[in-house]
Amino acid sequence: MRSGEVAAAAGVNLQTLRYYERRGLLDEPVRSLGGHRVYPEAAVTTLRVIKAAQRLGFTLTEVSELLNTARHRHALGEGAGLQARAREKLTAVEAKIADLTVIADTLRAGIAAGCDDLQTCAGDPNCPLPFTELGQGERL
Repeated sequence: MRSGEVAAAAGVNLQTLRYYERRGLLDEPVRSLGGHRVYPEAAVTTLRVIKAAQRLGFTLTEVSELLNTARHRHALGEGAGLQARAREKLTAVEAKIADLTVIADTLRAGIAAGCDDLQTCAGDPNCPLPFTELGQGERL
């Protein structure tokens, strides 16, 4: 398959295809006699896997490591595969959800309290928004 065909089939643009190739996420294709890149059909699957992993929150570096683990499964030990990485990612996502829940609850309390002016609210000890704590670098 040529570059445009692979990109279209995987739902990415040509620049993304070339970028993934440069990053080593996608194997460099063979060239036709005319110098055109010719990709195997498996390249479409690889591109779809990359995009799906990104939607799940994996960075391109993490995706690259996962792809390398899959390619060299026998050479790498426990904890390097998708199961371990998915557990780590899930833990991080759950922590973000907990943080976002606290933020959402705090914003709801600020709305319910009628906080309308940052300066006034910041000076009011009854304000539910944690301006003082945030100014001191504390997390919600």
